[in-house]
Amino acid sequence: MRIATIIMIIIAALLSVIAYSRGDRLLFQGLKFSGQTLLSILPLLVSAFVVAGLIQVLIPRELFSAWLGDQAGAKGIFIAAFAGGLTPGGPYVLLPLVAALYRAGMGIGPTVAYLTGWSLWAFSRLPYEIGLLGPKLTLLRFASTLVFPPIAGFIARLLFHRIA
Repeated sequence: MRIATIIMIIIAALLSVIAYSRGDRLLFQGLKFSGQTLLSILPLLVSAFVVAGLIQVLIPRELFSAWLGDQAGAKGIFIAAFAGGLTPGGPYVLLPLVAALYRAGMGIGPTVAYLTGWSLWAFSRLPYEIGLLGPKLTLLRFASTLVFPPIAGFIARLLFHRIA
């Protein structure tokens, strides 16, 4: 069992004890909300895991490594950053997908560029930003983050090879 899982189990147990000790059915209300949340995201989670698994078996490792592996160099970092910006969904969709891509041969630089592109660029979020913040602020925000996903990928590649 991974340390993060153990920590979450401990936190969940502690919060459950606190809720139970306060009475008024707080524990059961919390568990009800937990179940509702699980049911609402379960289809998305399952499909993300299916995509992650199928990527690993459908894409030939050599082809994948040529485009997104360490030997792909700058090309792989830029492709990954752009693909990250195109990837919709929250972390429960993204992280299983990125883990599968990394296991399939994506290099450390492209992996970090992908994660950073998803976080900073998020092309699917741009219409919401334009609608709520206006085009000027959205363009300014996007332009100010434009260089960071590739830079993060290059830094990760440099640091990984020095540390590993």
